[in-house]
Amino acid sequence: MALIYLASQSPRRRQLLEQLGIAHETLLPGPDEDAEALETQEPGELPDAYVRRVTHNKLKAAQARLARRGLRALPVLCSDTTVALGTAILGKPVDADDALQILRRLSGHTHRVLTAVSLSWAGREAQLVSVSHVRFAAIPEAALRAYVASGEPMGKAGAYAIQSQIAGWIEHMEGSYSGIMGLPLYETAQLLRQAGIDC
Repeated sequence: MALIYLASQSPRRRQLLEQLGIAHETLLPGPDEDAEALETQEPGELPDAYVRRVTHNKLKAAQARLARRGLRALPVLCSDTTVALGTAILGKPVDADDALQILRRLSGHTHRVLTAVSLSWAGREAQLVSVSHVRFAAIPEAALRAYVASGEPMGKAGAYAIQSQIAGWIEHMEGSYSGIMGLPLYETAQLLRQAGIDC
């Protein structure tokens, strides 16, 4: 039996949780749930408030899913990542053209990657946020188009994955590599320890 539930479809988050040695099962949305609707930005919402709210809402949706399915009560972990350029939130691209526009904005600039992690256990809930800074060198248009054509940007906040080929254009990074991937291990371990889970 799993030690915790991971409410995420991301294979990267599963790999990172395994890195901590935490046994888990995924607790994924059913066909009746609109998971993408939880990520809708509210007017004027700033990146930190956005990532905290979305992660909290994802956790509440997972808790409801757990109860509805009558599954064994175990801790539930969920996470959300957003990319911010100033106060602008750069979410998942809607198509290839959008991905190209996002990457053009990031090229030659420093942006923030914010990842919130929430854990619920025994009637309690806690949340931590990891903030990292990433600077891209000026990326040639041909390289941007080739990256978009690879399909890698789709489904990724900020239209990129740090563990992909675009890492060759990262001049500087400060913060949590695992947080940029989608599950900051330090913050996650802190939450799990709060719940009495050794990792």
